[in-house]
Amino acid sequence: MSALIGGELAASEAGVVPATIRKWVQLGHLRPAGHRGRALLYRLEDVFAAERAARRRPAGLGAPAAGGHSGHGDAPAAG
Repeated sequence: MSALIGGELAASEAGVVPATIRKWVQLGHLRPAGHRGRALLYRLEDVFAAERAARRRPAGLGAPAAGGHSGHGDAPAAG
């Protein structure tokens, strides 16, 4: 059986902030393996797998591209 670690240590090991661990759980990339009181616990190998999956996803999905056109400004009006 693998040792279980808390969210802060999991974040530190993956090089992210604890909010990222919570986001991975919310998105289904990471599942808690247990809990201690209200604190969720994770397997380190699961944390690393979620981190690898996050790197494979294209960055900025749903966000406007830097320097992209916002739909306002100098563009001529259609018509």
